Amino acid sequence: MEWQRTNRRVQIDESQPPKYDTVDEGDDNSMRMRPSQNNVTESQEPFMGVKVRRKASLHREYKGDYIDVPSRPYLMKIMEKQGDTQVLFADNVLKFTGNGKMKRRILLITNFAIYLVDPDTAALKRRIALAAVEKMSLSELSDNFFAIIIPYEYDLLMASTRKSEIVTVLVEATKSDSAQLEVVFSNRFEYNATSDLVKEVQFEEVEGGVKTRILAR
Repeated sequence: MEWQRTNRRVQIDESQPPKYDTVDEGDDNSMRMRPSQNNVTESQEPFMGVKVRRKASLHREYKGDYIDVPSRPYLMKIMEKQGDTQVLFADNVLKFTGNGKMKRRILLITNFAIYLVDPDTAALKRRIALAAVEKMSLSELSDNFFAIIIPYEYDLLMASTRKSEIVTVLVEATKSDSAQLEVVFSNRFEYNATSDLVKEVQFEEVEGGVKTRILAR
């Protein structure tokens, strides 16, 4: 297999996985996460000036592959089986399950699909064709959450300190002459946590961060 790595903007050495600083979590799936400082310049994002920007996020550049995919044979094997050779983005993220638990996953975006891989078992947990993605939902605040909406399947709610880059990569990867991936900003949005369970994510700006609640509808 011929390996293709996509270099995006200026490369930055970040060997450590992203860290998520959860301040508060309750029985109602309420949590507060400190703003990250790992974003990109507004001119590099399809955010149309809606997003509230962090002060330290104005000079961020893209790296793309933060986990060195070629050095991980199990990831290469997964991609090879699906016929994928070009990585647009790869990093560790948190995925929220239907029952509200957080699980570590490797998020891998290629020019054909989105992959979620369990880093502990090296197992592919889910593959979503880019063509199946309808839109992305985000808050207007400085949090790490984003939802990928897949109409004919269940949706994905995840958290990443590199959310801005993920959004930009997906918008560019799905762009065509006739359409572009919709990015919706709201401090309250719904997503299908499972095929038969709808949840609402609520965001509130508080002192020291953003308070996030995930509630069953």
